[in-house]
Amino acid sequence: MILGIGVGYLFRKRNLSFISKVITVLIWILLFVLGLEVGSNPQIVSNLGKLGLDALIITVGALLGSITLAALLWKIVNKSKVQ
Repeated sequence: MILGIGVGYLFRKRNLSFISKVITVLIWILLFVLGLEVGSNPQIVSNLGKLGLDALIITVGALLGSITLAALLWKIVNKSKVQ
């Protein structure tokens, strides 16, 4: 991460608009490989029912928390712009 920050600092004056597309492709590849790993692990696949409910609860909680805090931040940011 520190290396990435250093490289970013060195190239800060260059047009690197293509980087967001590269990052998106790399994230998709990472998710695909993660899916391959999970699907090939028999222990995870056999416990998918148990893990699924826990994952659903965590996901819904994270989603509601993110939406709530984003709305609160939006109100704070917009309030400071008005004044």
